[in-house]
Amino acid sequence: MLWPVDRVSPGQTDSVVDDTELEALYAYPETLDRAWTQVNFVSSADGAVAVDGKSAGLSSPADKRIFALGRDLADVVLVGWGTARDEGYRGVKRTEVRTRRRTALGLSEVPPIAVVTGRCSIGPDSTLLTDTLVPPIIVTTESAPAERRTKLTDAGADVIVAGDGRVDMAAALRALSDRGLRRVCCEGGPTLFGELIAEDLVDQLCLTVAPLLAGGREGRIAVGTPPAAPARMELASVLTDDGFLMLRYRRDGAA
Repeated sequence: MLWPVDRVSPGQTDSVVDDTELEALYAYPETLDRAWTQVNFVSSADGAVAVDGKSAGLSSPADKRIFALGRDLADVVLVGWGTARDEGYRGVKRTEVRTRRRTALGLSEVPPIAVVTGRCSIGPDSTLLTDTLVPPIIVTTESAPAERRTKLTDAGADVIVAGDGRVDMAAALRALSDRGLRRVCCEGGPTLFGELIAEDLVDQLCLTVAPLLAGGREGRIAVGTPPAAPARMELASVLTDDGFLMLRYRRDGAA
């Protein structure tokens, strides 16, 4: 169960956040004229982004609830190919709660997954294409092999070319917006998050901090070229469950 830390101690069950309150808390802005990007991440208390190479070792039932909510409220799920490959991504599935939420919001049955891969490294036999209710979107570059792009198109993917030698994330988000996909839920990984930070494209960060000391050589949640100046974020909400903190940071003035 989730509690707001500003008005609860673990024994006060009357302050548990229910689904309706959670949906309102994490809702995207009602009116959008551009892609609005939320990033979801989990980290250990000492800053590790994974345990044994996967984020599952840091998660909890409450974190998974927030993760699923991000997908439920989004027009599109954005993810880097490395994360999609390592975490064994498939298309987003139907659930009873997801169907109820998305129907109430007038959204499509499930959001497509948009995979960022500069070299178009995903193959047409990937489970993102073979185990999905809706075709994925592949975000790649002009320099990616044309044969790979053609094979993915033939397999049913919507291929977006954004940039030449590297993916231009601003152009990619404009292309998603042009498709009516403006509620963007980014699920990582660290390289993609770093690129979004560098291009000043992050509107909200939903960060779960696990009460674990992971040590080891795991990286941080964002890596890459630093921005011209750090983006100032406001702490919009704090929830807790079983020692886990669910933090929501929103860009100053983001709407």
